[in-house]
This record gives sequence, C-alpha cells and structure tokens, in this order.
Amino acid sequence: MGKKKKILMGICAAILIALNVLILMHRGNVGGSYELHMEVKADKAQNIQVYYSPTQALTEKLKALNPDLIVLAGFLVAIPASLIEAFPNRIINIHPSLIPSFCGVGYYGLKVHEAALARGVKLTGATVHLVDEGMDSGPILLQKAVEVKPGDTPELLQRRVMEEAEWVILPRAIDMIANGQI
Repeated sequence: MGKKKKILMGICAAILIALNVLILMHRGNVGGSYELHMEVKADKAQNIQVYYSPTQALTEKLKALNPDLIVLAGFLVAIPASLIEAFPNRIINIHPSLIPSFCGVGYYGLKVHEAALARGVKLTGATVHLVDEGMDSGPILLQKAVEVKPGDTPELLQRRVMEEAEWVILPRAIDMIANGQI
C-alpha cells in the first residue's frame, strides 16, 4: 500500500464515522480516469480500487453506493457537473492554500507552493471546502495556517502544509460533518 493510501486509511480509521464516506481520487496517469479509492461504512474501511472514466457511469456508480459524504483526495481536475448535482453539499475537497489565495485553475500540487514562495507570503496553509461548479470556489469549512520559513523550497513547504494543516483539518472536517457540527 502506498504512502498516500496509508494516510487516507489512517485518516478514516482514526475517526468514529457515522457516515457512509467515499474517498475519490483522480488518476491523471490513467487517461484522466477516476479511482473510487475507498469506501468507509459503519467504521469499516474497504479498499475498492475501481477505475471509472469521467462520464455518467461514475455518477451512476456513486449513486448506487449512496454515500453521505464524498471526500476528494489528490483531485486535480473539475468533477463532472452531474456528480455535483447528484450530491449537493455532500462533496468536500482539501486545497493546499488558504483560499482565496493560490487557488482555482492552474493551482495544484507544487504550483501552489511555488506561487506562495514567489509572492513572498509569510503564511500559507490548507482549506477544506464544499465542492461546487467552480474550481476551489465552494464554501470554506475549515482552514489552518502554516508558517513559511526562510529557505523553504516548494517541496519543503508542500510537506509542511500536508503534515501541519491538511492531515489535521481533513479528518477534523469529516468528524464535524459526521457529528452534525457542519
């Protein structure tokens, strides 16, 4: 199991989830397909690893699973409008910046951290937000700031944002949703 998968499993296992949660990952190296990575139901994680092309088939498969929440992880593209319409206010994403800074089209992966360093910001961080039809434009649920340190490279900053912000606020947001606090 890869490091990212272990982290996702740990995030879900560490939370008492009263929801049926799906983790959906984008697989850019598989022809732009989507991977339904994991289903967490009744506190039991199942690794599904099924690939779907970005078509109506994905939406229909997800409807059949009837999730209470869909968590986007490592998602680098806009999701189909049919998916957003089918699951309004039930899809969340984590972005590696303090939205509205360094977000939207073209801001993903190291590009976010390169932009933050180029701008000279003193703080960056991560944001969990609801997914809407725009790119990183949905309502903000949680944010956590991270200090930008002298000598940071995009890779160092990316790692710090993941460890100090993303890995903290994503499970917190899922827990808050599960407990009706959001």
